[in-house]
Amino acid sequence: MKGTIMQLSPTMQTFILHWGEMGSRWGVNRTVAQIHALLYLAGEPLTAETITETLGVARSNVSTSLRELQSWGLVHTSQKLGDRRDYFASQQDVWDIFMTIMEGRKQRELDPTLTTLRSCSVEGKEDSQTPAEVQARIDDTLDFLEQLIKWYGQMKSVDRNTLIKLMKLGARVQSLMGK
Repeated sequence: MKGTIMQLSPTMQTFILHWGEMGSRWGVNRTVAQIHALLYLAGEPLTAETITETLGVARSNVSTSLRELQSWGLVHTSQKLGDRRDYFASQQDVWDIFMTIMEGRKQRELDPTLTTLRSCSVEGKEDSQTPAEVQARIDDTLDFLEQLIKWYGQMKSVDRNTLIKLMKLGARVQSLMGK
């Protein structure tokens, strides 16, 4: 690094830009995703000023984005003796990043949806205006989401090496189940 600007190779630039684009497709602010990508690639903690100058984005946008990344548990801060600035670093293990994002999405999206579906299921059974086929769709969706969350809870307790083996098995897992 020179000064406060981190030198990015063309490959790093492509990765950061693409991560930002993918983030926006996943419902994440583009700058939030780009900052996460930069911190992931940097491999060392960076100050907000370095992030601002390296990515060429507004300091206020960097501050807001860093707070969001911290709320997800994807970025943490550290300090250096004699320096009042905060230094920001991303988790470096891609599996930890994935699991953190999955848990955050579950808490922010699936859990509230599950609560609403449960309520709709109960209300629909008591509501004579809700057609039976609509009630069945709600109950099917509720059952699916409950099964998905149960499966996720089981999978997150499986050790990483076993998960990797399972992923590598792919569709061959059917033959292990006798199908």
